[in-house]
Amino acid sequence: MESYIVIDGWKSNVRFSSAHIIPEYEKCGRLHGHSYAVHVKIVGELDKKGIIFDFTQVKHIIKQIADGLDHKILIPEKSNIAKIGKQGKNVKIVFLEKEYVFPVEDCIFLPINSTSAENLAGYILDVFLKKIKLSKNIKLVEIGVDEGYGQGARISKKF
Repeated sequence: MESYIVIDGWKSNVRFSSAHIIPEYEKCGRLHGHSYAVHVKIVGELDKKGIIFDFTQVKHIIKQIADGLDHKILIPEKSNIAKIGKQGKNVKIVFLEKEYVFPVEDCIFLPINSTSAENLAGYILDVFLKKIKLSKNIKLVEIGVDEGYGQGARISKKF
């Protein structure tokens, strides 16, 4: 029988607060931040013990990923709009006649082209799948990233 487990980031305290800029959108082209929540859904068949996957293991890994993003400025390394460069102990971002300079230690560089909720969900899914060993009963993993309560994006991968 196929079933699923869910971890709600708001209720399970899998959250992070970060700042970012999305130059692709005028309103979001200013430095701003969110209190994000990360959600996980894992779909699969029940194993011999009657479970799909160990909640504790899933939550531990997702919490590690969220903690790595917490209180950081999210920098999309693959942005095709912003020019991003490291200058000594600083990071400089230039786009649309705006220039931002941040201490490197306050930033996290992500291998994505934009720090939208959609791309953050994809990034977290990729990292999660590299850190976890899924059993053969798993059919799908979905990651959700909310930028506020009730507003976010979801991405999934089938197996």
